[in-house]
Amino acid sequence: MSSFPDMEIFARVVGAGSMSAAGREMGLSPAVVSKRLRRLEDRLGTRLLQRTTRQLALTEAGQGYYKRVVAILASVEEAEAFVTRRSAIARGTLKVSAPTAFGRMHVAPHLGAFLADNPDLSFNLDLSDELIDIVGEGYDLAIRIAELEDSSLVARRLAPVHRVLCAAPSYLERHGAPGSVEDLQANHSCISTTQQDIWRLAGPDGIEMVRTGGPIRTNSSEVVREALLAGLGIALRSTWDIGPELRDGRLRIVLPHYRASKNVGLHAVYPSRRFLPAKVRVFIDFLAKLYGPAPYWDQGLEQWLTIPDSAPAAAEAG
Repeated sequence: MSSFPDMEIFARVVGAGSMSAAGREMGLSPAVVSKRLRRLEDRLGTRLLQRTTRQLALTEAGQGYYKRVVAILASVEEAEAFVTRRSAIARGTLKVSAPTAFGRMHVAPHLGAFLADNPDLSFNLDLSDELIDIVGEGYDLAIRIAELEDSSLVARRLAPVHRVLCAAPSYLERHGAPGSVEDLQANHSCISTTQQDIWRLAGPDGIEMVRTGGPIRTNSSEVVREALLAGLGIALRSTWDIGPELRDGRLRIVLPHYRASKNVGLHAVYPSRRFLPAKVRVFIDFLAKLYGPAPYWDQGLEQWLTIPDSAPAAAEAG
């Protein structure tokens, strides 16, 4: 007897967080759900869930089993959609993880247009600056700003990410612009999060490391941004975050021939599957078209972003 229906019930219970919620989704009573889970555990010879009166928790075996079951169910769903020619239609709920500030600034404002083009879809957007286990936590894809390492996931590069050194005019009036990386580290306040207190800068002489230090310590990138605008120091920021401020003069680029690694990019990351779900494909295509190799947030900054690394150092953007 196939255990596939019981696998589906198990995945629903984990996703819903309770037997009663999963039962409502599938039209089954909690007693039936509990019985089917016990049957699955008996078949496997191991406990998958620790049950208490208040919550369910995956065992170590259950965690590994859940990841594989989710992949199996997704593959089956896509295989059936392919055979019945439903793969071209995006349906269901799309669950996406994105960095907090980027999601607020460059994903949320565009959801209306995306959903208007895909009326059979609903959207679940979770914002977090933590590294999410997208398979284990049931995400369809994640948007990540990183220099990606090898993994079992598939990634599509959506746009370049330029991170530049910048400061407010009020700071530069008081302290002047740094003339070199050595001057930057020795004589200026460098504001960063506690997780990124060493800057790895690519410049004319290759990679140089800068240990930051300033009047503020924080784990929040948003606090760094506000401190930068308040004139409290120099920061290394992405142009997607500060493009308007650079264009209107509230911030100026310093040491324009130095920036963070060019290998960092904006990526859509999703589980490796033979059949990419239509709902994931259409959203990735939407983002790739929206951003692209010359994203809208870099418009008006081309003169600074195209400066060759070998050029001599300049002061700051005017």
